[in-house]
Parts: sequence; structure tokens; C-alpha cells
Amino acid sequence: MGGAVRGLRVGAALLFGALAAAACGQPSGVRDDSRTGGGLIDARNPGARAAVAKYGSVEAQALAYDSWRQARAYARRTATAHRWGLAQAPLVPPAPPAVKPRLVTEPGFEARDGSPDLPPVITRVPTTDRVIFLTIDDGNYKDPQLIRMMRELNVPYSAFLSDFVAREDYGYFHRMQAAGVTLNNHTLNHPNLRLMSYDAQRREICGQQERLRLEFGAAPRLFRPPFGNYNGDSLRAAKSCGVEVVPLWQQEAFPDRWDYRRGSRSFEPGDIVLTHFRGRSEWAGEMPDVVRQVLRKAAAEGFAVGRLEDYV
Repeated sequence: MGGAVRGLRVGAALLFGALAAAACGQPSGVRDDSRTGGGLIDARNPGARAAVAKYGSVEAQALAYDSWRQARAYARRTATAHRWGLAQAPLVPPAPPAVKPRLVTEPGFEARDGSPDLPPVITRVPTTDRVIFLTIDDGNYKDPQLIRMMRELNVPYSAFLSDFVAREDYGYFHRMQAAGVTLNNHTLNHPNLRLMSYDAQRREICGQQERLRLEFGAAPRLFRPPFGNYNGDSLRAAKSCGVEVVPLWQQEAFPDRWDYRRGSRSFEPGDIVLTHFRGRSEWAGEMPDVVRQVLRKAAAEGFAVGRLEDYV
């Protein structure tokens, strides 16, 4: 408790030093480290001064300033959500787990000709956090509005790319990577792996590992087989070139409907959601339409969208 009080006093002292400097016309460059991420106190903002003026103790003043700042951030998030056609801002996910959950292949997804030490196949992450994970496959439709929307709303997602469609404009995915998106393996040519020999599967999977490494600087840890079809050879080939996890999906989102693997239509903690890089030429909407579908359902059920790679 003593440390928390001292922290509040330091924060309040810094705040009021900045406010006093601003009142005297001096430049304010006081850094506020009272919250993760920090930032510069806007000491000239009359709202900040009004928020703390009625409190007598430095502890209360520091708390009042922090509350004012959080309210302002929430208002900005809400305004951004409204611009993208959402009634409310996406829920903020919890901090990533300090230790990632232990992953094992889910019942019913074992490869008959597989072995216990192959990459685990999952449709959800074992967590009690109220988070879901949004994943987008293929890469043929490259909508710049998607990158802008997800950046402005601060919604994480993971891409699974097939070279035969993504290579038309890998620059699009470089912009996505620069926005913090992880680019994962979805084979070179999107075949049905179950119909292929081990060597042919390895060319598809490991060939895309190498393609992504050369294009984006690192071979991915995650691999998703096209159509969700795989066998023991698929998993052995994937493991041979560095794949650690095979995330499938629990629910699939479209602009106008949902598909579900289990009977329940509600999210459960850790569910992986699939959608695709597509537009009106292939379905009833654009990429922002499907994102709105996901975010509205998540908010209605009390879930945030987390970053898959933080958990697997």
C-alpha cells in the first residue's frame, strides 16, 4: 500500500509541476509513467486542470487525473467505433498470459497415422480469459480498408497466407506486418493435402515456410491446412520445417452469417474464429462488414479479441 501511495504522490507532483509550468507559459515536457505506455501530460488542457482542481490531497488529485485521462481515451475509442459503424468500442483484451497455455491436440482431431510428438491441432486456446482470436485466410482480396479499420480500432488478428494468391501484392501484407499482424503459413497453392504424398505435402508446406521467411524475415510457427484437411504426413512435414502449432477454427464468420463446429452458437473463452480475404465479388459484403459481424457478436457476449500468438 505504501508503494502505491508513494506512486500516486509522485504522479501528482509531476502533474502539478507540469500544470504550474503551463500556467506560467513555460513548455511542459513531463513524462507520466503512472500507467503502462506512459505519454506526455497535456498540462495545457483545461479539462485536466478542471478534473483535479476540486480535490485537496495529492493522492486524490492523481487519481482524478488518471480517471479523466481514461475517460478521454474511452471517448476517443467510442468515436472511432462509431465511424466504423459500431455502436460501441471493442472490449480491451486482458494482458497476455505470463506463461502460454499447454497445448495438446483436441479430441477428434488426432491424425490416425500421426504420433504424439507432432504439432498440436486446436480449434480453441485453453484459457479462462474472455478472449476470442480472429484469423483470416488465403490473401486473394487485398482491401486497404481492412488494415486501416483494424489499426484504428486496435483489434489484433492473424493472417494465414497462400502464396499463389498473396504473391500478386505482397506489399499489402508488408503493410499489414508493419501494423503488428503475424503472417502465417497456409501452403503455397492451397491443395487438399490428404490427397498428396508426404513429399508433395512437404513441398507445399515447407515451400511456403521458406517463401514467407524470404519475404517477411522469419518463418512462421503456425500453419493452417487448406479446408482444414490434413493427415499424419501433413503434421510430420510441418514439424520438419519449424511449425509448432496447427490452429484450425471453432467458428467461421461471413458478412451475413456464421458457421459453427459445435452445437452452441455462443463464444467460449479461447475460440478461434476464421474468415477469409474476400470481397463482394465472392460474398455479400466487404472485409469491414465481416469484421463488424465479429466485433458486434464479441461485444454482445462480453468477449475481447486477443492476439493468437500471445497465447500459442
